Amino acid sequence: MKQKPPLRIGEEISIKIEGLNHGGEGVGRYKGFTVFVPYAVPLDLVTARVISLQKNYARALLQSVSQPSYKRVSPLCQHFEKCGGCQLQHLNYAEQLKFKRDIVRNALQRIAHLDVPVLPTIGMEEPWHYRNKSQVPVGLVNNEVRIGFYEKRSHTIVDLKCCPIQHPRNDKVVNTVREALRKNKIPLYDEKKHTGIVRHIIARTSFSNAETLVVIVTNSRSLPYAEQLIQSLQENIPGLCGVVQNINTRRVNTIMGQENITLWGRSYLIESIADLKFHISPHSFFQVNPIQTGALYQKAKEYAGLTGSETVFDIYCGIGTIALYLARFSKKVIGVESVEAAVKDARQNAELNNTKNVEFFTGLAEEVVAKLIESGYQADVVIVDPPRKGCDQKLLSAMSEMQPDRIVYISCNPATLARDLKYLSEHGYESMEAQPIDMFPQTSHVETVVLMSRL
Repeated sequence: MKQKPPLRIGEEISIKIEGLNHGGEGVGRYKGFTVFVPYAVPLDLVTARVISLQKNYARALLQSVSQPSYKRVSPLCQHFEKCGGCQLQHLNYAEQLKFKRDIVRNALQRIAHLDVPVLPTIGMEEPWHYRNKSQVPVGLVNNEVRIGFYEKRSHTIVDLKCCPIQHPRNDKVVNTVREALRKNKIPLYDEKKHTGIVRHIIARTSFSNAETLVVIVTNSRSLPYAEQLIQSLQENIPGLCGVVQNINTRRVNTIMGQENITLWGRSYLIESIADLKFHISPHSFFQVNPIQTGALYQKAKEYAGLTGSETVFDIYCGIGTIALYLARFSKKVIGVESVEAAVKDARQNAELNNTKNVEFFTGLAEEVVAKLIESGYQADVVIVDPPRKGCDQKLLSAMSEMQPDRIVYISCNPATLARDLKYLSEHGYESMEAQPIDMFPQTSHVETVVLMSRL
């Protein structure tokens, strides 16, 4: 007979928190039964109310902390337990770094069955105000303009005046736009009815050049009171370099559409990493933490082991940041990216930095790399930095067929990283070392760089 869970929905229980799951939720055991408690930290003794019950686990809402753990700290943000943007503000920073190392190590052992040395997580001296990009939904609630992040597991907007992980100027953009929308009564988007105009506000700020680019995402080509909105931004945002309207008329959760209209200034800002400059346009992918990006690229260069004679493939190259960073230490770098606008930016960035030994190709990575191999291209080192879903198996097959001496895998998702490393380990490569880097302090996300060598 199956054992019945030792608790019921609605019951309040006292439970000791033993650890955190991959999403940063507290994990405890009640009479041997696993219970997940958001906003609890390891070694807390808490009272929690059971809200859902599954065969092997329960979820419970934190009611009170009877005995707080020494690892617990007071969250800096007043919206922490409502807003879905952060998960770990209540955990001291040293413990956040340990947690992220454990997440990577556990994924590699549990999913890939690999015993890879995982180094201590590289953290930040000041783990706040690090994000260079804010993209927030806009809505009308009880006739009040709301701009902020969604509550956890909902589409209810938390109206944010200040976000402690954002660059302060991005907050200033949000507050300026909120006031302009309210003052001019510009129609706001209703996602249920698919009516209204202003959908999202995007602010991107350069840490190196003190420039800010603002993107207004709209549900139509018309934008009433655009001149007044631009004037408000000009008066309140120092370093404003451009205001762009992005048109997204589709009934989807995707934030941006394909068409951009420059309303004022220019349609890009310039950011620097090391001594390289990059044009960043509204659609460009660029790491949101420029301070840690330098550490990430330095580790990638170290693992690549470049002597100046190598041909390097940079797969999922985006706007060419890693490709251009490594080009100075390589014979040649080949960049592959599926987004045509990103490849256009990459070529422009190569010209901006007077880098001649790079070449960029557009198309699906698994298709382009296979064609390049057929055409006689060969790589000594492969850098791969895929989206959260990881690499397509056709790409992994093409990479192993090419037989580079080293593969440097950069990942934002430990689970898909482990899955892909398992495949490569079965096709001639050994994982030598993994380096977690905290690109996203106060959240449960972690970036990892792994060195693989050909057997």
